[in-house]
Amino acid sequence: MRIGVLTGGGDCPGLNAVIRAVIRKGVGVYGHDFVGFRDGWKGPLENVTTPLGVPEVRGILPRGGTILGSSRTNPFKVDGGVEKIVGNLHRLGIDALIAIGGEDTLGVATRLSEVGVHVVGVPKTIDNDLNATDYTFGFDTAVNIAMEAIDRLHTTAESHHRALIVEVMGRHAGWIALHAGLAGGANVILLPEFPFSLERVCAYVESRFQSHYAPIIVVAEGATPDGGENATIEKGLDAFGHVRLGGIGEWLAGQIEAHTGKEARTTVLGHIQRGGTPSAFDRVLATRFGLHAVDAANDHDWGKMVALRGTDIVRVPFAEATSELKLVRPELYAEAEVFFG
Repeated sequence: MRIGVLTGGGDCPGLNAVIRAVIRKGVGVYGHDFVGFRDGWKGPLENVTTPLGVPEVRGILPRGGTILGSSRTNPFKVDGGVEKIVGNLHRLGIDALIAIGGEDTLGVATRLSEVGVHVVGVPKTIDNDLNATDYTFGFDTAVNIAMEAIDRLHTTAESHHRALIVEVMGRHAGWIALHAGLAGGANVILLPEFPFSLERVCAYVESRFQSHYAPIIVVAEGATPDGGENATIEKGLDAFGHVRLGGIGEWLAGQIEAHTGKEARTTVLGHIQRGGTPSAFDRVLATRFGLHAVDAANDHDWGKMVALRGTDIVRVPFAEATSELKLVRPELYAEAEVFFG
């Protein structure tokens, strides 16, 4: 078979490990031929390809980002986009696609699969919010980066008697904030799933100062105060209609200063969470996903995404993976609340 490979959406550590595993097993075990599509769905849409064989994947295991490039191109927002992709795949002699991406990339894969394109999916999101898989690669690396930042901020918070706020990624799901906050010993963790009481947050801050320690607050970018007030800055929409968020950390710092009289500062980790070399866990998980994805393609098991269930890699229908987001459950948040204040 001749198989196309693409990476879509935001970059995250581990993408190159997936690509490497797909090529090493696909070429070395099955004898398939591979074509790399550049910049997500823009590649098959505009017929932008790059060679992808064993020489191209040597040495890429520890590298962050993706050698194929990425974008948030949505072919369903382009006139005749689906027809262009189908036509380009036919002209290139592509028998199947392996699409590595998150909710949006796999949403496109789902719709293409429905019109007859042979697609296998690999779940990728540092937010860990894709349904049907216990973990996605990139998440562990992002959590460790955020945890290290929290560890470092503890000392400066104590030195200057400040409340320090760490804003992390998480538009709709607060998995990074929850895990990094717990691992880093945060005093308050605020998630998109649970609107927060500003009064309670300020009470936690004051309680922490009364015990002669300085508070660390971890907030996901999509967190909101109760009452529905929009405390974030909307920075436009991407091609999939998602609002680009930011500003909750600065808003919260201002509110804490106004209500408690205590100095508050914000650190926004932003794209630092995406960059750099993947953790050992993410390298292994991404490698296993790549190996099983090429198995699915070799078996002609189309319309499926590989997923982690316990310690096993399984195949699930696209619909199961993209029908709804995986959100933090109340009982998990209750575990974190034990350490607030």
